[in-house]
Amino acid sequence: MSFDVPTDRRYLESHEWTTTDGDTVRVGITDFAQDELGDVVFVELPDVGKDVAKETEFGVVESIKAVSDLISPLSGTVVGVNEDLFDAPELVNEDPYGEGWMLEVEPSGAEEFDDLLIADEYRDQTG
Repeated sequence: MSFDVPTDRRYLESHEWTTTDGDTVRVGITDFAQDELGDVVFVELPDVGKDVAKETEFGVVESIKAVSDLISPLSGTVVGVNEDLFDAPELVNEDPYGEGWMLEVEPSGAEEFDDLLIADEYRDQTG
């Protein structure tokens, strides 16, 4: 099966994606991850103002099949969360790269973004 892997993002091996506008980084889970999870029924996200650290848990996504930790692709401060997911967690399944985004982070260093996988590297690891 072929999964959507947009080339305008960077990826973690644990199936989170990031995109940046230069000041903040938006984070979500990939098309592959939402497909593996099945129907998402609950998303737990950190509060705005909370610090997150690269490759540590920042939240939880729960589906009818599993509960999975969400891993932060970089270190920084949470400046926004997608509150729509609290009432409509299915947005993660319906539009993982758009309306299903999870949080926005003000990174503590730009170099961490550059260390993430590019689309082809991520696609290669998902088979």
